[in-house]
Amino acid sequence: MAKDQAPHIDTLLQHTATASFNPQTGSAPVNLPSMRASTVRFQNLDALEAVQRRKAAGERAATYGRMGMDTHAALEHVFRELEGGTHAYLAPSGLAGITMVMTSLLSAGDHALVADCVYGPVYELDAALLKRMNIEITYFSAADDLEALLRPNTRMVYVESPGSLLFQMLDIPALASFAQRHDLVLACDNTWGSGYVYRPLALGAHVSVVAGTKYVGGHSDLMLGAVVTNDAGVAQRLNRTQYAMGYSVSADDAWLALRGVRTLPIRMAQHARHALQVCEFLATRPEVARIYHPAWPADPGHALWQRDCTGSNGMLAVELRLSPEASRRFVDALQLFGIGFSWGGFESLVQWVTRGELARHRYWTGGDNALVRLHIGLEDPRDLIADLAQALEAAA
Repeated sequence: MAKDQAPHIDTLLQHTATASFNPQTGSAPVNLPSMRASTVRFQNLDALEAVQRRKAAGERAATYGRMGMDTHAALEHVFRELEGGTHAYLAPSGLAGITMVMTSLLSAGDHALVADCVYGPVYELDAALLKRMNIEITYFSAADDLEALLRPNTRMVYVESPGSLLFQMLDIPALASFAQRHDLVLACDNTWGSGYVYRPLALGAHVSVVAGTKYVGGHSDLMLGAVVTNDAGVAQRLNRTQYAMGYSVSADDAWLALRGVRTLPIRMAQHARHALQVCEFLATRPEVARIYHPAWPADPGHALWQRDCTGSNGMLAVELRLSPEASRRFVDALQLFGIGFSWGGFESLVQWVTRGELARHRYWTGGDNALVRLHIGLEDPRDLIADLAQALEAAA
């Protein structure tokens, strides 16, 4: 490889954060071991104080196990590579990462503009915590005039793109331009893209949040969040808040995420291929009113997806011309799709979306039609299609 040629992200994910060679034996395991520690000990006070000085200067320097050891540092490095950021901070879950962003960058009396398509628990975070902190939230849709929603105390624009239930693509460069004009922080939930097929920081966002629980882990066996930025001022605030709030991630969960990310490129590509095959089948069914999947050419966000993304994944939603009772029969009749709220693992999942959840999303125009959200897994898509077909017949 030429010296001036940067490795592709697929190559970086295989060679980043591996174990160092033992200087005595000249050998090393392929995988970095899980380094569990609650206590860090120092050879003398000078060594302790040197680490404390590095930490005060903003470096990653461990004085206590809660902030994590080598395994955690390796995973932070991976997230920086994925997202194209300079600083990464781990959290116990994706929602904990969102909470870290909100509490780091907003103070009492501040106002934030939040896209109405964000992850549902953000609404609960607002009701249960932010309101008590005297932080005001205005929810907006992509069609709104953000200039009209600005207040003198507006400090942040927070979005999820594509949106959580209907996979609505937002114009991140346009939002970044708006944020820059008004000296606002633009933060984006990037769990859908996970840094691999979508990079909000490169499109102008200041902060990217990823639930590593999903595609980074890939095996439905860990809980993890990460917050990545390339803004030094934002990083300083995130660093201080992460420490003050006592966030901690187990070394074993960090190790599982490192294991999972090695196969992220092939898993996401396979999920994406399978999802498009399922979309092709669904488009032939009379029960299907609309498919929500930005990589599907008929999706209204397809042009933005083509411009801003380098790939897709297994997430889609289907609007069905079915009554609530019939749509429930459809979900219950599925045999290869587990009923559950997560996604990003190897398995296929289905979520029956309630009217209350849809009411928040002004992008929804389906009226009384039913909506189900599907995660298309790594099973043979022919089997998944057969399962969907028999469930649609059962619903009728």
